[in-house]
Amino acid sequence: MRQDVEFLSDGTKVRGMFLTPDSGVGPFPTVVMAGGWCYVKELVQPSYAEVINRAGIAALIIDYRRLGESEGEPRQHINPWDQIEDYRNAISHAETMDQVDENRIGVWGISYSGGHVLIVGATDPRVKTVVSNIPVVSGWDNMKRVHGSLNFRRLQELIAADRTARFEGRPSEYIPMSSMTPNDEQTTWPFPEVYEVFMQLKETEAPNHEHRNTIHSVELLQSYSVFPFLERILDTPTMMIVAEGDDITSWDREIQAYNEIRTSIKELVILPHTSHMTLYSNKSRLEIAAEAAARWMTTYLVGGPGAG
Repeated sequence: MRQDVEFLSDGTKVRGMFLTPDSGVGPFPTVVMAGGWCYVKELVQPSYAEVINRAGIAALIIDYRRLGESEGEPRQHINPWDQIEDYRNAISHAETMDQVDENRIGVWGISYSGGHVLIVGATDPRVKTVVSNIPVVSGWDNMKRVHGSLNFRRLQELIAADRTARFEGRPSEYIPMSSMTPNDEQTTWPFPEVYEVFMQLKETEAPNHEHRNTIHSVELLQSYSVFPFLERILDTPTMMIVAEGDDITSWDREIQAYNEIRTSIKELVILPHTSHMTLYSNKSRLEIAAEAAARWMTTYLVGGPGAG
């Protein structure tokens, strides 16, 4: 039950897929979904959407501008504020679709987009519920933690040199998203398991994935924080799902962010004995997170207080 869609986001053509439940008749409550760092729409998100579809909820999954099948240059340049606009324009597109109940739209995100959906939920009154999985909540703190002092210094030098080059009219250079040898080369996310899992996903389900990003993307990441927006989530039902001991997006910072969300209609789900990458590679853990999201959305999009 897939329909390909496209729409303009700030003048750039964004493409996605609309997945509907196998049973029932629209218009359906709908969740807008997009991925994290260097994701394409086929990467892991359809597995989450399948569980959400079983709950009677449609899913609109998009490729951000400059990634996957969407248009835009330079390729693999990740601007979080552009991606947040892509979410909001995806909501606007969903409102025009006959199969979507425009009064019952939620947002779902994972990793980088787990942070995005908190910001979208805080700033867009059309959002009726939010599900944030293992979110990036502070880019600066995240980069300092995962790189360590010496490699973080080198990263800052790389960013400074790239800024000079851009000022002189040259394009931003590229670095790998991750690699098997992060001590030997500069990467954005210096974890061999990230490289391993993403290469497996590229081989099996997401051939459009490119495992690289502009250096400028990392500079923008370091200015990214969800914390100024959390006090604005006043009455939008919000679920956060974190992995116990997650040292990639820092579960302690995620829990701090959860505690600063103002609404009383919220739930924190902590998955025990689960790492960040387990929610991509281990289907049983993925299923647990997806079922929690589907339960929450069933309450607040299908039949609960937030449902219209």
